[in-house]
Amino acid sequence: MSKKNCPICNAVVTGRTDKIFCSIKCKSIDQYEQRQQKEAFYFKVDRQLRTNRKILRKHNKAGFTTLRASTLASEGFNPKFFTHYWKNKKGEVYLFVYEYGFLKKRIHAKDKYVLVTWQDYMSTP
Repeated sequence: MSKKNCPICNAVVTGRTDKIFCSIKCKSIDQYEQRQQKEAFYFKVDRQLRTNRKILRKHNKAGFTTLRASTLASEGFNPKFFTHYWKNKKGEVYLFVYEYGFLKKRIHAKDKYVLVTWQDYMSTP
């Protein structure tokens, strides 16, 4: 029978064959560390969503604006982080960060974003 070591403190694990940790304390430490890693991911996503929303709100005061993609990127905007989307009748998909939306387009060989604000008619199927 081979001896197993605790992944936290490296002590020999005794008892049942499927036992992983040497004590309840080590098991608790492992669970705490896993929870911290998961929470760090959620905090990162939430931070980027808040940043994206702040940038979109800053540049979209009129409710409909076209802006160069490089302008938004230079301020920390990341288009991979969004909360939901809306598809218009033309088949274009607007990505939204809460109430502020954006659509990436190529206009005159330059990447641009069309910025919009959520409207009531967008929620009807």
